[in-house]
Amino acid sequence: MDKSVEYLRLTDVHAFYGESHILHGVDLTVNRGEVVTLLGRNGAGRTTTLKAILGLVGKRSGSIMINGREAVGLPPHRIAQLGIGYCPEERGIFASLTCEENLLLPPPVASGGMSLDEIYAMFPNLKERRTSPGMRLSGGEQQMLAVARILRTGAKLLLLDEISEGLAPVIVQALARTIRTLREKGFTIVMVEQNFRFAAPLADRFYVMEHGRIVESFAAGELEKKKDLLHEYLGV
Repeated sequence: MDKSVEYLRLTDVHAFYGESHILHGVDLTVNRGEVVTLLGRNGAGRTTTLKAILGLVGKRSGSIMINGREAVGLPPHRIAQLGIGYCPEERGIFASLTCEENLLLPPPVASGGMSLDEIYAMFPNLKERRTSPGMRLSGGEQQMLAVARILRTGAKLLLLDEISEGLAPVIVQALARTIRTLREKGFTIVMVEQNFRFAAPLADRFYVMEHGRIVESFAAGELEKKKDLLHEYLGV
């Protein structure tokens, strides 16, 4: 896959919740097939950046190009139809529906979504729990379900918000394997992550955010020489 083809570009993006000005001119690009991680402390604007891409903020301005299409004026359901899957931090599992019903619920946004068999091959835990209500799933199983649910839709750009948060190491390792598999399959992924050890080996490139702005960007190969900078911004 040619990773030089641009898939997502944000140019001078500002975002507001009511009167609160959260993003102050965000510029970033993500190429097709890349895994890009947004790093930063809580409140830096990383989740708002994902929500701004999707149109889930009060007001936004600037330019958001998705696969060559300007999306800043589109409503959220039209943006999703450009082939975007969103896994929110709160997961959004329907407690009274079974695991499989949760998987089947989201409508397709593009052709080429994974079949249930493909999803169950990637997430064997979910196959075992397919008849269990969402409320009976463990935190790790709920997180796997939240990721798996968007793979059936045909989305090729995945926005993943803190998918490793609060999970046992064995589940975090399983999610890391999933991210690698999705990258091999050609998905484009933007991750917001607080868990630097989880994100570091997975990403092709990193953006560091502070106070609603991008303050640094670098490729995975530069990680070692950026350690002092990361400690300054992130405390890692």
